[in-house]
Amino acid sequence: MPTTSTTSAPLVIGVDSGGTGTRCAVVGLDGRVRARGHGPGGNLRSSPDPAGALRQALEDALDGVDRTRIAAGHLAFAGADGEDGSTYREMATWVWRQARLPGAPAVGDDLAAAVAGATDSPDALLLLSGTGAAAALYRGGARTARRDGYGWLLGDEGSGVWLGRQAVVRTLSALDGRGPATALLDVLPQALAVDTCGADGTGTALARRMVTAVHAAPPAELARLAPLVDAVARNGDPVAERIVAEGAHLLLHTLDSLADAAGPDFGTLPVVLAGGLLTGTTLLADRVTAALRARGTATVPARDGATGAAALAALALRAPAAPAEARRLHRAVAGLQPA
Repeated sequence: MPTTSTTSAPLVIGVDSGGTGTRCAVVGLDGRVRARGHGPGGNLRSSPDPAGALRQALEDALDGVDRTRIAAGHLAFAGADGEDGSTYREMATWVWRQARLPGAPAVGDDLAAAVAGATDSPDALLLLSGTGAAAALYRGGARTARRDGYGWLLGDEGSGVWLGRQAVVRTLSALDGRGPATALLDVLPQALAVDTCGADGTGTALARRMVTAVHAAPPAELARLAPLVDAVARNGDPVAERIVAEGAHLLLHTLDSLADAAGPDFGTLPVVLAGGLLTGTTLLADRVTAALRARGTATVPARDGATGAAALAALALRAPAAPAEARRLHRAVAGLQPA
């Protein structure tokens, strides 16, 4: 049987872009990752230069790669399935051409890439907490329901931005006497690059400086405070502990709101845990995982949204008719098993 040379075999590109980072993977259909690239956040609503972030990640990954071998691409963005979808597609196509890549990429949301990078099961639930937060139901490989993911201003409950915002809100409450004292006050001003010198004894000056610093930065930057909340909570601060507990409760509530859409097998579907706050070593992940384990729910950590997106590109390129072949290709490119 004739074989294709590894120097000319087709490659696919997968991109996973969220509020705080953009990740790119160049993968062969055999599952071998040829290159990776990284860039800053690429969210249209919270990142200063989404197109530049995508371009940086692509160019970083494509350095030394024969671009004529790129046969397909799937670029996943937070919010690409909403009203910003057409803008994301236009931006992605423009950047793709600027990178001198053949054809045009597919564009989808980051939730599908997260699921594809974690499991080849056609039926699954997703719970995500990173910069943003959302839950989704997948049937037959297609998303049939979604909850939250409305952005920092109107939703994303239990997300990194939510945790960071709560940390600032409760620190301000401690400063002006509306809330209990918290050790967050010892770390947040420095994290926000706020000068504490010359602050009056009432905390009013410091509070105003913190407010000014928060308003001067993109909303997604609040997610960078989430690790501080985790660290302070681990040291036993009741306010930080309460923030983490409330965040876990909100995430589980978002997931549970899919029960009616899922039907009677809701409790038996695997739950893909995605986003840095649920895949990393965090108290939030511990609480959510423990609650799901107590229910007897199987959890699957999201592995790599970029290779998940690459798997979606490979499936679109090859379009295998046989389910077994589609599953083999999916698992290989996503890195779910050795190719």
